[in-house]
Amino acid sequence: MGNDITKRVIDEAYYMKKTGNTLREIAKVFKVSKSTVHKDLKERLMKIDHDLYVEIQKILKYHMDIRHIKGGESTKKKYLKMLH
Repeated sequence: MGNDITKRVIDEAYYMKKTGNTLREIAKVFKVSKSTVHKDLKERLMKIDHDLYVEIQKILKYHMDIRHIKGGESTKKKYLKMLH
């Protein structure tokens, strides 16, 4: 793994830890794909900094736990907008 990739992975992890943003939001900030951020935080980070990896996994689990709620809210807004 190159130094530039390692730096990006660490930067993404600390950004997520600081902001709590989703993978999609982080991907936009770092100008990479959502799947790149996912691979960075689920695979590469574990090899770079295990303690930080454990913290990030807690945030990712929280995002997974609430995604059905956020999805439902988005759908509700979409249909309410269509009515008006």
